[in-house]
Amino acid sequence: MKQGGVLAGVDGCKAGWIVVHRTDGAEPSVSVFPSFQALLDALPDATIAVDMPIGLPDFSRRGGRGPEALVRPLLGARQSSVFAIPSRAALYADTSDFTTVEAWYAAHRQASQVALATSDPPRGVSIQAFGIFAKIREIDALLIARPDLRRRIFESHPEVAFCRLNGGAAMTLPKKIKGAVNPAGMEERKALLCRHGYEKFFLDQPPPRGAATDDFLDAAAMMLIAGRIASGEARPSPDPPMADRFGIRVAIWA
Repeated sequence: MKQGGVLAGVDGCKAGWIVVHRTDGAEPSVSVFPSFQALLDALPDATIAVDMPIGLPDFSRRGGRGPEALVRPLLGARQSSVFAIPSRAALYADTSDFTTVEAWYAAHRQASQVALATSDPPRGVSIQAFGIFAKIREIDALLIARPDLRRRIFESHPEVAFCRLNGGAAMTLPKKIKGAVNPAGMEERKALLCRHGYEKFFLDQPPPRGAATDDFLDAAAMMLIAGRIASGEARPSPDPPMADRFGIRVAIWA
């Protein structure tokens, strides 16, 4: 891993955000931060690639914001991992901290109602997407309040990253099967990461508390994309990127 500067690959996890990071060509480290702001405080100059949608639509159309439809065909059987994000209004329909399961499901229903009214064809909100709404809003609020951050925080996607790192060929095996980690799929990805400079012992270590093994590998892939972004090698989909109404870039980088 030759590139200098501070690089960070980020994925959401149960405890907040898992980050694989390194400084000035040193060996990588892995950390978990409870909030994205805490991550920024700890790594104030990092180029960051994060597996989270950045730049939100006012109205959702078939296939997603634009980047999703461009990258799905690259992924073959893995394309279902790229899901469409509903409108900003749906994402902000209920911003409460949920104390009960009933409240969580009620908020999901409310978000779906708003999504149906702000999409064509009308489309509700999947449980999978709703589960990361709070994290999407966390980054969105920071990028609205601090436009300077837009120069160093970039959206990526693990399966798109693995595909790009694999010379344009999608991974052949899934990371998970019916919600459980697929060891063969994990080993396929570890082997690819090792070809790009990681040591196997680093990838084989247990993830920090509050993060899962697949979160860890995704963050490791994101760090390689951060390096590609810093060196000017990464490319956005679409190229050039679109922008939302706040001027935030809308593109998946890899």
